[in-house]
Amino acid sequence: MVLEIFTYYNAGKKTKIPVKVCKTIWSKTRGLMFKKSSPALLFLFNKEKTLTIHSFFCRPFRAIWLDSKKNVTKIEDVKTWKTSISGRGKYLLERPIR
Repeated sequence: MVLEIFTYYNAGKKTKIPVKVCKTIWSKTRGLMFKKSSPALLFLFNKEKTLTIHSFFCRPFRAIWLDSKKNVTKIEDVKTWKTSISGRGKYLLERPIR
């Protein structure tokens, strides 16, 4: 699996991390479900909008919503079996908590 390096900004601080990019409907739907280990996942969307996720069948992870300029709009540590977690952004990062 080839990972891409993704750069984002949180309170002016630049962060670079290796990510697996989820572009297809299937990869976005599956996300971290049923995975024992995974790199950070980056979800790409056409425009900035409210993005709602759940954590069914997932290990705990950190969700980071980013605007079109890759600035953090919201960060939330997500526990297993949460039904609805929302934030606004064009990008969404799911980083497993190890």
